[in-house]
Amino acid sequence: MTMEPSTLQLVWFGLVAVLWIGFLVLEGFDFGVGMLIPYLGRNDKERRVVVNTIGPLWDGNEVWLITAGGAMFAAFPGWYATLFSAMYLPFFLILLALIVRGLAFEYRAKRPEQSWKYRWDRGASIGSFVVPFVLGVGFSNFVIGMPVAVAEGRASVHVFTGGFWSLFSPFALLGGLVFVVLFLFHGAIFIALKTRGEVHERAKLFAERLGLGAIGGGAVWLLWSNLAYGTGASGWILALVAAAGLAMAWYMVRADRDGWAFVGTAVATVVIGISIFLRMYPDLGFDNSAAAATPLNIVTASASPTTLTIMTWTAAFFVPIVLAYQGWTYWVFRRRLSTKNIPDDAHAPEPVA
Repeated sequence: MTMEPSTLQLVWFGLVAVLWIGFLVLEGFDFGVGMLIPYLGRNDKERRVVVNTIGPLWDGNEVWLITAGGAMFAAFPGWYATLFSAMYLPFFLILLALIVRGLAFEYRAKRPEQSWKYRWDRGASIGSFVVPFVLGVGFSNFVIGMPVAVAEGRASVHVFTGGFWSLFSPFALLGGLVFVVLFLFHGAIFIALKTRGEVHERAKLFAERLGLGAIGGGAVWLLWSNLAYGTGASGWILALVAAAGLAMAWYMVRADRDGWAFVGTAVATVVIGISIFLRMYPDLGFDNSAAAATPLNIVTASASPTTLTIMTWTAAFFVPIVLAYQGWTYWVFRRRLSTKNIPDDAHAPEPVA
């Protein structure tokens, strides 16, 4: 088999990268908002303001994750099978955290007790922390290169040869923390962008204080990534652009330019995602040292040309529709919120018998 990727294989690798990066940007501020619900809201109305900033958006943003996983499964089944078997427990933890987070948003208003609501807010915060931390650890392992070998007696099947605890190297743990801090910064800026009053001021102050930590942590991770696992000049250029995006976001928060601050964190997230996927090309984030004769890469993991062709035509039709609908959703729910927009709790006290 030729090891030169076809045009369709390159297109679908790029599309998978776009879907993952879109998820990181859009769901990234969702996770940041979720982590901050119990801390930026001093009472139930303020916490409802924080929740409502992403209320119409969070489930649509999660579709990017589902679509990214589906595209990997259909376009690169070898990649999907090896990756999901290697990281079964981390992916299960992500699924569990997403379930808890979704339940928290849906169930917090089902009962009037403040203790009930606060427990669900804490659940949303914990779930919103777990996902970016595990994703940061996972993507850091893709940068390093996850070791694989050919399964005995099955030349077309690859297996992960590292143990579970090998996933938690110092570089990977730093990546998890950097993703958490980046998304907290991204989410705090989004709350500031979408709110007025005390919640806005609190989010702005939090973003100002966290911004330098995001810049410092991101710089250390990017430097380490380029020095140890770099992709050459392109990696250093992307690192500088990411650092500039974070610095711009911090400066714009201080200047009370919330929109431009959000652009800064979004650009930094996009650029970090691009740098990760550049490192993953063409070996898809795997180390093929033990499978040099039959490596797992963009060519060997790919679906058939017929499958890729059908998928390309399908995506060309549906993707613009989905993007237009999501853009319309963001436009409709673009206005800022405050406690004045939150009605009193509809639950009346139970009558005393």
